[in-house]
Amino acid sequence: MRLVLLGPPGAGKGTQAKQLQEELKIPQIASGDLLRLAVRNKTPLGLQAKRFMDQGALVPDDLVLKLIEERLGEPDAARGFILDGFPRTLAQAEALREMLERNHQSIDLVLALVVPDQEIIKRISGRRTCKDCGAMYHTIFDPPRNVGLCNKCNGELYQRDDDAEDTVKMRLEVYETQTRPLLNYYQDRGLLRRIDGVGSLDDVRRRIEAAVKEDGKKA
Repeated sequence: MRLVLLGPPGAGKGTQAKQLQEELKIPQIASGDLLRLAVRNKTPLGLQAKRFMDQGALVPDDLVLKLIEERLGEPDAARGFILDGFPRTLAQAEALREMLERNHQSIDLVLALVVPDQEIIKRISGRRTCKDCGAMYHTIFDPPRNVGLCNKCNGELYQRDDDAEDTVKMRLEVYETQTRPLLNYYQDRGLLRRIDGVGSLDDVRRRIEAAVKEDGKKA
């Protein structure tokens, strides 16, 4: 099965994709993770992408597409995948369709997580990351035992530039103008299922699994 997970930043796409990965035995392919790895490794692509990520802007299509196409070509993606954070624009959606058609493939289902903006801002602006080991915390939902210090390695916690509240608001504006049109794009093709993204992780997971099972029965 080839799935796309859509939704604003902080909607829980990454967390739910990891759950689906275990359930369906297909890889989660997160554009954000691929980009951050490139940034961390200071590759030429990563250095270009960092300028846009720090501003909360979308990384240009040509940079993202190179990473995605390479990843989809790896053996573990041959029987299916879960795209998390890609496509983000209509141009990317068309490029993805063309990319898959060249290999006689297509997207089976698109799941869109729906979460109000104020909930998104609360979720993202509270994130904190360990500078040493990369462990993630949240000031409200998952605080560390000691303020500002990692539970695992005692490293210093910091707020990523793209998690600051002003940047989050900018990211939501970008999503509204550039990514939300994808909902109509995939709905017109009969692929879209909207999922309520508010509630416990288990509640949202059950809603997603129900949508996937329903689609599987129709196939």
